[in-house]
Amino acid sequence: MTATARTGVKYTLLVLFLINFLNFFDRTIPAVVLEPIRKEFGLDDTMFGVLGTVFTLVYAIAGLPLGRLSDRLRRTRVLAGGVFVWSLMTAASAMAWNFTSFLLVRLGVGVGEASCAPAANSMIGDMYPSNRRARAIGLFMLGLPLGSLACFALVGWIAQNHGWRAPFYIAAIPGFILALVVLALREPVRGEQETYKLDAATPIDRPYRRLAAIPTLWWIILSGAAYNFAVYAMNTFLPALMVRYHHVGVAQAGLVSAVVLGLTGLLGLTLGGWIADKIRAAFPRGRLVFGAVCLLLAAPLLYAGLVRSAGDVVGATILLSAGWLLFFMYYVTVYPSVQDVVEPRLRATAMAVYFFFQYVLGAGFGSVVTGLLSDRYATQAMQEAGGGAITEAARAVGLQASMSMVVPVAALVTAVALWLAARRFLTDAASANRCVDPLCRASEKFGGERGAVTGNGGTVQGELQ
Repeated sequence: MTATARTGVKYTLLVLFLINFLNFFDRTIPAVVLEPIRKEFGLDDTMFGVLGTVFTLVYAIAGLPLGRLSDRLRRTRVLAGGVFVWSLMTAASAMAWNFTSFLLVRLGVGVGEASCAPAANSMIGDMYPSNRRARAIGLFMLGLPLGSLACFALVGWIAQNHGWRAPFYIAAIPGFILALVVLALREPVRGEQETYKLDAATPIDRPYRRLAAIPTLWWIILSGAAYNFAVYAMNTFLPALMVRYHHVGVAQAGLVSAVVLGLTGLLGLTLGGWIADKIRAAFPRGRLVFGAVCLLLAAPLLYAGLVRSAGDVVGATILLSAGWLLFFMYYVTVYPSVQDVVEPRLRATAMAVYFFFQYVLGAGFGSVVTGLLSDRYATQAMQEAGGGAITEAARAVGLQASMSMVVPVAALVTAVALWLAARRFLTDAASANRCVDPLCRASEKFGGERGAVTGNGGTVQGELQ
């Protein structure tokens, strides 16, 4: 690759990072301003959980056709259209006059944001070879913690000083700019980083049936559902937990959430991506095993942080940050593994299918189940206190009890699913590198589990005879 080409690839990755940054910034705003919206519209935690569930269902469903479009059309155009739509709907969120209007506008945000993951991940797969993808995806995924960090750090202050509507207007402006920038990007050649030749112009037949035949992908899908269950419980309710249970202001709750859910990702994704690629070089299925170990260690740390006594803000922040840092290792182990077991013409579709189940089963239920349990435990606390109405103190106890159950259990399920995915990885990675086109020059004879996936583009060492 020439110096000019390398510069172009780095610039494209930077633009994709900025889009992902804005994606998670815009998505996180409602969580930061949850309390003022709840009070103005007269909501309870179940209603906010429903808001998160409906948003994620629309996001997941819209991702399927957008994923197929990304495998058929120029991904830069699909991405530009998505950024424009979600930015427009973000601005419209500030105009909501009740819960229903706010819900409908946020659904528009979900449709636009559904274009980001399939198109961007597919582009990265065609920009970087397999042995460098974890680091590239780690840099792209820095948009998640940095977007969340910036949102939690800035939006709380903006809302406290200018009202909860102002952040939505401000966040929309860079989106319109990025929608124009992405149109000028070079469209990567599909399969450019693979070691076999691919007829990228010919549509692939039975795409969903092909994906359904990859066992590793199904275990990864299960891991994503469990992972997002915990993520959306934390993203939706951690600021509210800090306000209710630990008695801090909205701005301070935003800062704590920025540290736990954002700052930890800087180390988790950069260091994690480097470690994941190093482990893969020595141990082909090591990325997924590494992810499983990290999630297994994260569960007790998160539990310890969530059950800290009321008012122990420092202790809760330290423990939750340590657990969430390990939680962030998930992305750099799973996303490159999907690229390794799926051939280039199906990668956007595979990511869309993965995100469909991740959001329908995980994010779709994570926030609403946490909200339902919170209200149930709050009612129970009220009855035990002998009161006739649910007090703010009861709501604090209910939310703390709910989160301390949901988040650690989801982390453990994620760890188990990643371990099971690792057991099937070598066979499915070998199959993905098989001759799938008439133009493929590689041999069709492959070895089994003893082969090692190494080299650029996922070459299967010892499997080509």
